[in-house]
Amino acid sequence: MSKPDSGINLDAEPSGDGCVECLKNDGWWFHLRRCAECGHIGCCDSSPNQHASKHFHATGHPVIANFEPDERWFFDYRTGEAFYGPELRPPLFHPLDQPTPGPKGKVPKNWEDLLH
Repeated sequence: MSKPDSGINLDAEPSGDGCVECLKNDGWWFHLRRCAECGHIGCCDSSPNQHASKHFHATGHPVIANFEPDERWFFDYRTGEAFYGPELRPPLFHPLDQPTPGPKGKVPKNWEDLLH
């Protein structure tokens, strides 16, 4: 199990149900990632805006957790390695009725052509 000083804060709550920046800017995402230190929800590196990685570069918070249903893993930007870690404070994933990609009504028809 990872220690709290390793970039994982077991008390941090998710910032919401979707990518903070995409929702603010009327954008869309492919998959969601959760900062394991502060709970910021950002979009994955396959998404057009890659907000989870941008959050890491802006804050130095090194570990993300997957925020998709049925997938429990972490990723450490410092080492480039995925790993299994402790259970974070719920919710552990976005609502099941939220589509992937999302959010509903914001995803362009050619979304697959826009992925990284």
